[in-house]
Amino acid sequence: MTDRGSACIATHVPRAGEVSLVALVLLVLLGLNLRPFLTSVGPVLDLVRADIGLDFRAAAMLTTLPFVLMGLIAFIGIGVARRFGEKRALAGALLLLMLGCASRAVVKDGAQLIIGAGIAGTGVAVIQALIPGVAKRWFPERIAMVMGLYSAALVGGGALGSLASTWLNPYGGWRLGLSIWALPALAVFLLWLVCAPRSAPIASGGPAPVKTFSFFKNRRAWQLAAYFGLTNSGYSSLVAWLPSFYQQQNMSLQASGNLLAWLAMFQATAAFAMPMLARRSIDRRAALWLTIVLQAVGFAGFALAPNAAPWLWVALAGFGLGGFFSLSLIVSLDHLPGAQAAGTLAAFVQGIGFVLASTAPWLIGWLRDSGASFTTGWWLHIGVLAAMAVLTFRFSPASYRKSMQAL
Repeated sequence: MTDRGSACIATHVPRAGEVSLVALVLLVLLGLNLRPFLTSVGPVLDLVRADIGLDFRAAAMLTTLPFVLMGLIAFIGIGVARRFGEKRALAGALLLLMLGCASRAVVKDGAQLIIGAGIAGTGVAVIQALIPGVAKRWFPERIAMVMGLYSAALVGGGALGSLASTWLNPYGGWRLGLSIWALPALAVFLLWLVCAPRSAPIASGGPAPVKTFSFFKNRRAWQLAAYFGLTNSGYSSLVAWLPSFYQQQNMSLQASGNLLAWLAMFQATAAFAMPMLARRSIDRRAALWLTIVLQAVGFAGFALAPNAAPWLWVALAGFGLGGFFSLSLIVSLDHLPGAQAAGTLAAFVQGIGFVLASTAPWLIGWLRDSGASFTTGWWLHIGVLAAMAVLTFRFSPASYRKSMQAL
């Protein structure tokens, strides 16, 4: 900012490359609000199912539907921002997140609960589609640090969600634990209106902007999307089913919720630490392989000896998932030098990726309704991770320019 002593300057428009403390704080606060509406459900899911009557597949929709929306809306999020402006688009998205969370205080049945999850998921989808491009435009020389901070805040918010739902349950039941997240969303909405730039143009002059649908014919874009989605499907499965899995192992409601918070804490640590460790080299593959191996060891622990060291298995899986999330987004942004084009590629990657990730909770729910155990699902994730480890070989920096030449 031109005046570092000012709290906010609503009329200021950040120039490309201008590092703004206020802008960085806003990105972090946005990230903190994107996961509690998801992670607050898992620890009290059995209470919700008993109260309003949900089978495993319907319960999985509370996680699956938001992930589907995160994918589908990623394709139009940048277009919405180009039409209405980033400030208005992100403000509207925060309102949807707030309304979706608030609706959980009064839901009467499973359909209403799923609709509320869809409203909140729509808001989150718009925010997630826009943030990578915003970050690259505002902080092009510090993209690894900024995306690390944003990713850490995103999964750190998940830890708060899983902890609060069990803490608040004795005072207001599961409805309070799920709806309370409307309040921080409202606070960030108001802060955004006051402090966000008046205008943050997506493209100003130069070549015509690259559109999301341009990547549908690009093989590397599909590889990046599958890589992001299939590897991150472990996160959607754990958010949906980890507490229920350990409650079946005779773990208490509070302890199983704490496991999800433990998962998110290690995700947050790795989401920031891994990009920092890998920032000195444009080749991120060694760090990516490490995150995949850590995830595989964690899932193997769930499958083979869940009670031997649950906190260790969760920590390993969480560290691997958090590091992978931020690194995979950074790899997508690395493929193109321009902020607009790179942000659009990241939107495509998230669009396809979140749709793929959304299938995992539903698949495990279907397996459970069909008589299989959670262990079958954990082994499926290990198989996916092995395939993604092989795909990692293709993401050498030397291939970035060639793979995007058609654009």
